[in-house]
Amino acid sequence: MSIYVFVYGTLRAGEINDLALAAAGRGLPAARYVGPASVPGRLVDFGDWPGLIPVEDGRRVRGDVFLVEPPLLALMDEIEEYDPALPGCFVRREVRARLEPPSPVRSLACQYYPIDPALRGAAVDIAADDWIRYRMVRQARHIDKTS
Repeated sequence: MSIYVFVYGTLRAGEINDLALAAAGRGLPAARYVGPASVPGRLVDFGDWPGLIPVEDGRRVRGDVFLVEPPLLALMDEIEEYDPALPGCFVRREVRARLEPPSPVRSLACQYYPIDPALRGAAVDIAADDWIRYRMVRQARHIDKTS
């Protein structure tokens, strides 16, 4: 049974936990890319990775939807250090992801990994809706300051 997942941070293509590379590294079937999408929420910056805090105030976080098989979802749980029996920063929940045009599908029920807001610690709020763009700008600013 295939499962739709919404990824917004390090599991996206080219990021440190790239879903395709993670699957290949474990010999698992590749995820099937569905398309760009967004979910209700806001981002926080933990340094090397983002967290998503669900909100219902109109803000949205951009990411990607994939169709995965259960073994790959189990690997994603491992990467996100998610165990339903233990407290942790990331939790796995269901959300309706709104797909961007030209997708003929408007929205899909997806699994995703928001954070438990009580465990955000010193993570910094960010106004950006896309982790990759935010990280790239942050990195460019850091390079400019050290040059």
